[in-house]
Amino acid sequence: MAATESRRLRNIVRAPLLGAVPVFIAVACAQNAFALNWRIEPTLEASAIYTDNANHSENDPKDALILLATPGLILTAQGSRQLQATLEYDVSGVARVYFGEADKYDLLHRLNAAGKAELVDDFLFIDGSARVSQELISLEGSLAEAAIDNSNRADVLSYSISPYMKKRLGTFANAQARYTASGALYEDVGALNSRDTSVNALTADLVNGTRFNDLSWGLNYSIRKALYDNLPDSTFERAVASLGYALTRTFRIFGTAGQEWNDYPTLAGNEIDGSMWSAGFGWSPSKRTSIEVSRSERFFGGFYSLSARHRTRASNWNLSYTEDLNDMSGFQLTTGTMYDYQCSLVGGGSIDYDGWQFTRPPNEMGYPVSSCITLSAGMPGLLYDLRSGVFVSRLLRAGMNWGLGKLTYSLTAFDSRRDFQLVNAEDRTQGVTGALTYRLAPFTSATGSLGLNRIRIPAELSENGTDRDDDIYTFSLGVEHQFDPDLTGGLTYQRQQRDSSIANGDSRENRITATAIMSF
Repeated sequence: MAATESRRLRNIVRAPLLGAVPVFIAVACAQNAFALNWRIEPTLEASAIYTDNANHSENDPKDALILLATPGLILTAQGSRQLQATLEYDVSGVARVYFGEADKYDLLHRLNAAGKAELVDDFLFIDGSARVSQELISLEGSLAEAAIDNSNRADVLSYSISPYMKKRLGTFANAQARYTASGALYEDVGALNSRDTSVNALTADLVNGTRFNDLSWGLNYSIRKALYDNLPDSTFERAVASLGYALTRTFRIFGTAGQEWNDYPTLAGNEIDGSMWSAGFGWSPSKRTSIEVSRSERFFGGFYSLSARHRTRASNWNLSYTEDLNDMSGFQLTTGTMYDYQCSLVGGGSIDYDGWQFTRPPNEMGYPVSSCITLSAGMPGLLYDLRSGVFVSRLLRAGMNWGLGKLTYSLTAFDSRRDFQLVNAEDRTQGVTGALTYRLAPFTSATGSLGLNRIRIPAELSENGTDRDDDIYTFSLGVEHQFDPDLTGGLTYQRQQRDSSIANGDSRENRITATAIMSF
């Protein structure tokens, strides 16, 4: 136990420091790094939470008062189109006061960072990103946030550093070669869950240049090798050719064909590589509307891919479906909540940012911005655990947001399936959430949400060796008031109910949260 706690302490301390390294490297490599304007925005959040079931237990619920103090900062590079960087970091000091038991204390680090730099004009570039978060260890355990109960949460660091070269070959073609070093560090999360992973990847692309108007073509090669701690390595390699043609200004068709070679642990006799192809169309009747649909065939079967977006002055709609071969270190880099922003530029005009992973507008990466608004509530964060192994991920996500005067409402949904190749078993998580905000007064808003999550775990993946089906219902109602431009406070009631198909798997929780947020 002492060794485990010691390792956890080391991980807690090193995670945010290591996570920021790729971004600092990308920024430091830029020649004009020290000539930039760096905007620093400190924040401070204080919360008090009362819950009548902190451990989400059916038979032994624990009342607790949780006190949090969370200082943080947002660091943004401004004034250069050659260097872009944003870093958001905060640390929560947590005191869990249990009634009749010993109190517990904790530190929770969170980091979102991204940076990119143009090292040599129009030729050499470097990107870096990092994320530190607390993720679910098991879908069968408590789903409480780490601040409430950290027994089923693990500190996870995902990082990536990627130098690449781009070269124009006249008007005939554009070439790009990219090397990426990435990976993930996990807290000790048990034998079935993910291990520390380091990844080396190389991609090379040759695509059409400006000489081709209606015709588009490309050649791509990629190889990704993942090295796991105390687990067999995995290699994913593919070569693909693509061809497309614009039939009109708004409608185009495209297709791909290629071969993939994979090497990873799987059941005997399972096919893991072979030919691959896709065919589809794209339709963009305006800058606010785009649809892309394709039919693909790979060694694990045929499937459709979909990406659709539509935006009006008052609403934002998005829908996507993808399938891919993945492991947890790659899956985490593309999951999480996504936000869309529209920001007004000083002097007129605006710029849109779609699929931003940070929880706040990006301060526009060097653009002079007067204000930003959230165009959508964001794609919903997925419900998944840290199980190790290679899997085929099938992911459907949808979201809409609509504003009508004082009322804003949103509806988000997801359906995530992971088909693990070593056991030929698939878990599934689904979720739908509706939320609304009503402006009671110029500086006061009421919020409410209602959600349902479903978890389906087959016996092959269950800790108890039996099929498990859980339904999780959530309801929240709160009020928020802005006392001055730098101080906001809120009070929220939340109820969560879990109905499980296994004995002693049910739970009920009522929670009241008071929060104050200050920026400087």
